[in-house]
Amino acid sequence: VQLQASGGGLVQAGGSLRLSCRASGTTSIQGMAWYRHTPGKQRERVAAITRGGNTIYADSVKGRFTISRDNAKNTLYLQMDNLKPEDTSVYYCSGSSWSTSPRDALEYDYWGQGTQVTVSS
Repeated sequence: VQLQASGGGLVQAGGSLRLSCRASGTTSIQGMAWYRHTPGKQRERVAAITRGGNTIYADSVKGRFTISRDNAKNTLYLQMDNLKPEDTSVYYCSGSSWSTSPRDALEYDYWGQGTQVTVSS
């Protein structure tokens, strides 16, 4: 199973980006999520979504980010609007083969390679 993330880049504050994560080698991923990791900081789960479409968000991105998935295309998305410099990070997609609502990173057994998002002020 592979998760291939894309869509990162450089954007000015207030701008938007859309991340995508395509899964191959399986069609039965349950819970999925986007994490981000900035050097010197703890890894943070940005948003998560169940296979049925229920979502949760970190307080830091509520109202600005939207997670979604297309199960037919085996693809996860993260629409990021009103980006701030503090959103600069490497973003990783993740998926669980067994947990519908993973509580922490240990319950995700698939991880993408990461995509860099840089927001300039």
